[in-house]
Amino acid sequence: MPANCCHPVGAHKRLRLPDTYVSSLMLDRALNAIARRAGAIDRNHDIPYLAGYSTDGKRIYIDRHLPPSFLYKGRKIEVDRYLLLHEEVEKTLIDQLDLHYQHAHQIATRAEEAAVRADGVSWRAYDRFMQQYVKEMGDERLTKLPGDLDLKPYRDEHDYDLMRRMKGATEDMGHPLSKETALSRRLAKALGTRAAILEAAKAAKPVSGRAGKTGAGLV
Repeated sequence: MPANCCHPVGAHKRLRLPDTYVSSLMLDRALNAIARRAGAIDRNHDIPYLAGYSTDGKRIYIDRHLPPSFLYKGRKIEVDRYLLLHEEVEKTLIDQLDLHYQHAHQIATRAEEAAVRADGVSWRAYDRFMQQYVKEMGDERLTKLPGDLDLKPYRDEHDYDLMRRMKGATEDMGHPLSKETALSRRLAKALGTRAAILEAAKAAKPVSGRAGKTGAGLV
């Protein structure tokens, strides 16, 4: 059990309160149970939204440039367990209940926040640490994507620009992603949907003269 847990000692003592009560100890136990049952954690790749999961849910991806811990009030806070909780909850809600990514993400974020707070860590400090390492496509550090990365978060967010850039990278023989043929095929399928095609056509429309004049007036 990580040293930053709220109850590193005596974690298996029986609670005096009913199990239905919200408590830091019960949440800590639940988090440990999820960690034991979860798939492998991979920290060898670049992940656009900082963390993600494989299409089959057997592997959780955490961006390779994200430090495994940060200091908070003199304490070393290990972050993988919180990200693991978020991704496992999110993936399960999507696969088992067919939730949209946005809905699953909101629930997973609340669970992640509760776990962070239960360990006596400020959510604001935790989130500030995380935001420093969020990557977007075009970031020079985003060159090593896993071939089985689940694309649903990017599809549901209509992040077609991100996926187009990813697809372009897989087609560039000089880019490390050119070897990810499976990823390239799945990207092509995602970008072939009606929504993606309409978004691309809309983005290709020239900016109106009125908009240009408005911008010029602000100089």
